[in-house]
Amino acid sequence: MPYTPPSRVPRGASERRPAAPAVPSSLTATDSAITDDGVYTNFLFDGSDLADQRAEAVEIDTCRLTGVDLSGTRLTRAMVTNTVIERSNLSNLRAMNSSLIRVAVTTNRMTGVAWTNGRLRDVIFRDCRLDLTRFRSTTAANVLFEGCNLKQADFQDADLRGATFEDCDLTGAQFSGAKMDGARLLDCVLVGVNGVTSMAGAGVAGRDMVALAYSLAGALGITVLDEE
Repeated sequence: MPYTPPSRVPRGASERRPAAPAVPSSLTATDSAITDDGVYTNFLFDGSDLADQRAEAVEIDTCRLTGVDLSGTRLTRAMVTNTVIERSNLSNLRAMNSSLIRVAVTTNRMTGVAWTNGRLRDVIFRDCRLDLTRFRSTTAANVLFEGCNLKQADFQDADLRGATFEDCDLTGAQFSGAKMDGARLLDCVLVGVNGVTSMAGAGVAGRDMVALAYSLAGALGITVLDEE
Protein backbone atom coordinates (compact mmCIF):
# COMPACT_ATOMS: atom_id res chain seq x y z
CA MET A 1 0.00 0.00 0.00
CA PRO A 2 1.51 3.37 -0.98
CA TYR A 3 2.40 5.82 1.77
CA THR A 4 -0.16 8.57 2.31
CA PRO A 5 1.19 11.63 4.12
CA PRO A 6 -0.92 13.12 6.90
CA SER A 7 -3.31 15.81 5.76
CA ARG A 8 -2.47 19.39 6.61
CA VAL A 9 -5.05 21.51 8.35
CA PRO A 10 -4.23 25.19 7.87
CA ARG A 11 -4.89 27.59 10.72
CA GLY A 12 -8.36 29.06 10.36
CA ALA A 13 -9.68 26.39 8.00
CA SER A 14 -13.30 25.46 8.81
CA GLU A 15 -12.82 27.05 12.22
CA ARG A 16 -15.68 28.69 14.05
CA ARG A 17 -14.87 30.82 17.06
CA PRO A 18 -17.13 30.63 20.11
CA ALA A 19 -19.89 33.21 20.32
CA ALA A 20 -19.00 35.70 23.06
CA PRO A 21 -21.46 36.44 25.86
CA ALA A 22 -23.32 39.75 25.69
CA VAL A 23 -23.36 40.95 29.30
CA PRO A 24 -24.59 44.52 29.90
CA SER A 25 -22.42 46.94 31.88
CA SER A 26 -25.28 47.69 34.26
CA LEU A 27 -26.04 44.75 36.55
CA THR A 28 -27.58 44.39 39.99
CA ALA A 29 -24.92 43.69 42.63
CA THR A 30 -25.62 40.72 44.89
CA ASP A 31 -23.93 38.51 47.47
CA SER A 32 -26.71 35.94 47.39
CA ALA A 33 -25.84 32.35 48.20
CA ILE A 34 -26.44 29.67 45.57
CA THR A 35 -29.45 27.55 46.47
CA ASP A 36 -31.37 24.65 44.96
CA ASP A 37 -33.54 25.70 42.00
CA GLY A 38 -32.21 29.24 42.30
CA VAL A 39 -32.51 31.51 39.24
CA TYR A 40 -30.00 34.37 38.98
CA THR A 41 -30.41 36.80 36.08
CA ASN A 42 -28.65 40.12 35.39
CA PHE A 43 -26.57 39.98 38.57
CA LEU A 44 -23.04 41.09 39.40
CA PHE A 45 -21.21 38.83 41.86
CA ASP A 46 -18.14 40.87 42.83
CA GLY A 47 -15.83 39.29 45.39
CA SER A 48 -18.62 37.02 46.64
CA ASP A 49 -17.76 34.08 48.91
CA LEU A 50 -19.62 31.13 47.38
CA ALA A 51 -17.16 28.45 48.47
CA ASP A 52 -18.16 24.94 49.62
CA GLN A 53 -21.82 25.30 48.70
CA ARG A 54 -24.17 22.55 47.46
CA ALA A 55 -26.92 23.24 44.96
CA GLU A 56 -29.04 21.49 42.33
CA ALA A 57 -30.80 22.86 39.25
CA VAL A 58 -29.25 26.33 39.54
CA GLU A 59 -29.70 28.73 36.60
CA ILE A 60 -27.27 31.63 36.10
CA ASP A 61 -28.04 33.84 33.10
CA THR A 62 -26.50 37.11 31.90
CA CYS A 63 -24.31 37.58 34.95
CA ARG A 64 -20.75 38.64 35.69
CA LEU A 65 -18.71 36.86 38.37
CA THR A 66 -15.56 38.79 39.27
CA GLY A 67 -13.14 37.79 42.03
CA VAL A 68 -15.60 35.18 43.29
CA ASP A 69 -14.61 32.21 45.47
CA LEU A 70 -16.40 29.07 44.25
CA SER A 71 -13.77 26.64 45.50
CA GLY A 72 -15.09 23.29 46.66
CA THR A 73 -18.67 24.04 45.56
CA ARG A 74 -20.79 21.11 44.30
CA LEU A 75 -23.34 21.67 41.52
CA THR A 76 -25.76 19.23 39.90
CA ARG A 77 -27.78 20.02 36.77
CA ALA A 78 -26.60 23.63 36.78
CA MET A 79 -27.13 25.85 33.72
CA VAL A 80 -24.87 28.86 33.16
CA THR A 81 -25.62 30.97 30.07
CA ASN A 82 -24.44 34.27 28.59
CA THR A 83 -22.11 34.92 31.52
CA VAL A 84 -18.55 36.10 32.25
CA ILE A 85 -16.46 34.45 34.98
CA GLU A 86 -13.19 36.28 35.58
CA ARG A 87 -10.31 36.45 38.07
CA SER A 88 -12.06 33.97 40.35
CA ASN A 89 -11.16 30.85 42.33
CA LEU A 90 -12.98 27.72 41.15
CA SER A 91 -10.47 25.21 42.51
CA ASN A 92 -11.97 21.77 43.19
CA LEU A 93 -15.44 22.82 42.05
CA ARG A 94 -17.54 19.78 41.10
CA ALA A 95 -20.31 19.99 38.49
CA MET A 96 -22.30 16.97 37.33
CA ASN A 97 -24.71 16.98 34.36
CA SER A 98 -24.26 20.74 34.05
CA SER A 99 -23.94 23.15 31.11
CA LEU A 100 -21.98 26.24 30.13
CA ILE A 101 -23.46 28.01 27.11
CA ARG A 102 -21.97 31.21 25.67
CA VAL A 103 -19.66 31.76 28.64
CA ALA A 104 -16.26 33.49 28.85
CA VAL A 105 -14.01 32.03 31.55
CA THR A 106 -10.87 34.16 31.87
CA THR A 107 -7.86 34.33 34.19
CA ASN A 108 -9.29 31.97 36.79
CA ARG A 109 -7.71 29.48 39.15
CA MET A 110 -9.44 26.18 38.35
CA THR A 111 -7.08 23.47 39.57
CA GLY A 112 -8.94 20.21 40.17
CA VAL A 113 -12.27 21.29 38.67
CA ALA A 114 -14.47 18.34 37.66
CA TRP A 115 -17.07 19.09 34.96
CA THR A 116 -18.34 15.61 34.13
CA ASN A 117 -21.18 14.33 31.94
CA GLY A 118 -21.80 17.93 31.00
CA ARG A 119 -22.15 20.22 28.01
CA LEU A 120 -19.99 23.12 26.85
CA ARG A 121 -21.16 25.25 23.93
CA ASP A 122 -19.64 28.53 22.76
CA VAL A 123 -17.27 28.66 25.73
CA ILE A 124 -13.89 30.42 25.93
CA PHE A 125 -11.35 29.37 28.56
CA ARG A 126 -8.56 31.95 28.38
CA ASP A 127 -5.42 32.21 30.56
CA CYS A 128 -6.82 29.83 33.16
CA ARG A 129 -5.06 27.39 35.44
CA LEU A 130 -6.85 24.15 34.58
CA ASP A 131 -4.34 21.56 35.74
CA LEU A 132 -5.71 18.29 37.16
CA THR A 133 -9.18 19.09 35.82
CA ARG A 134 -11.68 16.45 34.68
CA PHE A 135 -13.98 16.86 31.70
CA ARG A 136 -14.92 13.20 31.46
CA SER A 137 -17.85 12.37 29.17
CA THR A 138 -18.49 16.06 28.50
CA THR A 139 -19.45 17.38 25.06
CA ALA A 140 -17.61 20.46 23.75
CA ALA A 141 -19.13 22.37 20.82
CA ASN A 142 -17.35 25.54 19.64
CA VAL A 143 -15.11 25.61 22.69
CA LEU A 144 -11.73 27.36 22.81
CA PHE A 145 -8.98 26.71 25.35
CA GLU A 146 -6.43 29.50 24.90
CA GLY A 147 -3.25 30.06 26.90
CA CYS A 148 -4.32 27.59 29.59
CA ASN A 149 -2.37 25.29 31.89
CA LEU A 150 -4.02 21.92 31.26
CA LYS A 151 -1.33 19.69 32.75
CA GLN A 152 -2.75 16.25 33.56
CA ALA A 153 -6.26 17.30 32.53
CA ASP A 154 -8.60 14.34 32.00
CA PHE A 155 -10.75 14.34 28.85
CA GLN A 156 -11.53 10.63 28.93
CA ASP A 157 -14.60 9.73 26.84
CA ALA A 158 -15.27 13.43 26.12
CA ASP A 159 -16.61 14.61 22.77
CA LEU A 160 -14.00 17.17 21.68
CA ARG A 161 -14.91 17.33 18.01
CA GLY A 162 -15.81 21.01 18.45
CA ALA A 163 -12.82 21.97 20.62
CA THR A 164 -9.75 24.07 19.83
CA PHE A 165 -6.64 24.19 22.01
CA GLU A 166 -4.28 27.11 21.35
CA ASP A 167 -1.03 27.81 23.19
CA CYS A 168 -1.94 25.40 25.99
CA ASP A 169 0.24 23.13 28.13
CA LEU A 170 -1.29 19.65 27.83
CA THR A 171 1.60 17.79 29.45
CA GLY A 172 0.36 14.41 30.68
CA ALA A 173 -3.25 15.07 29.60
CA GLN A 174 -5.56 12.06 29.18
CA PHE A 175 -7.60 11.62 25.98
CA SER A 176 -8.47 7.92 26.15
CA GLY A 177 -11.82 7.21 24.52
CA ALA A 178 -12.30 10.83 23.46
CA LYS A 179 -13.88 11.76 20.12
CA MET A 180 -11.49 14.19 18.45
CA ASP A 181 -12.28 14.17 14.75
CA GLY A 182 -12.04 17.86 13.81
CA ALA A 183 -10.49 19.01 17.09
CA ARG A 184 -7.56 21.43 16.69
CA LEU A 185 -4.35 21.64 18.73
CA LEU A 186 -2.16 24.61 17.84
CA ASP A 187 1.12 25.64 19.51
CA CYS A 188 0.48 23.30 22.44
CA VAL A 189 2.84 21.34 24.69
CA LEU A 190 1.96 17.68 24.09
CA VAL A 191 4.64 15.91 26.13
CA GLY A 192 3.48 12.67 27.72
CA VAL A 193 -0.07 12.86 26.36
CA ASN A 194 -2.09 9.71 27.12
CA GLY A 195 -4.73 8.12 24.90
CA VAL A 196 -3.03 9.50 21.82
CA THR A 197 -4.64 6.88 19.57
CA SER A 198 -7.99 8.57 20.26
CA MET A 199 -6.72 11.68 18.48
CA ALA A 200 -7.48 10.28 15.03
CA GLY A 201 -8.90 13.02 12.83
CA ALA A 202 -7.60 15.89 14.96
CA GLY A 203 -5.57 18.73 13.47
CA VAL A 204 -2.17 19.27 15.12
CA ALA A 205 0.36 21.98 14.28
CA GLY A 206 3.40 20.44 12.56
CA ARG A 207 5.83 21.97 15.05
CA ASP A 208 4.01 20.16 17.88
CA MET A 209 4.29 16.73 16.28
CA VAL A 210 7.69 15.72 17.67
CA ALA A 211 6.50 15.37 21.27
CA LEU A 212 3.28 13.73 20.11
CA ALA A 213 5.23 11.21 18.03
CA TYR A 214 6.95 9.87 21.16
CA SER A 215 3.59 9.39 22.88
CA LEU A 216 2.24 7.63 19.80
CA ALA A 217 5.28 5.38 19.63
CA GLY A 218 4.75 4.39 23.25
CA ALA A 219 1.06 3.67 22.67
CA LEU A 220 1.93 1.40 19.74
CA GLY A 221 4.73 -0.38 21.58
CA ILE A 222 7.41 1.09 19.34
CA THR A 223 10.87 1.37 20.85
CA VAL A 224 12.71 4.52 19.85
CA LEU A 225 16.38 3.65 19.43
CA ASP A 226 19.11 6.17 20.08
CA GLU A 227 21.38 6.72 17.12
CA GLU A 228 24.94 5.59 17.66
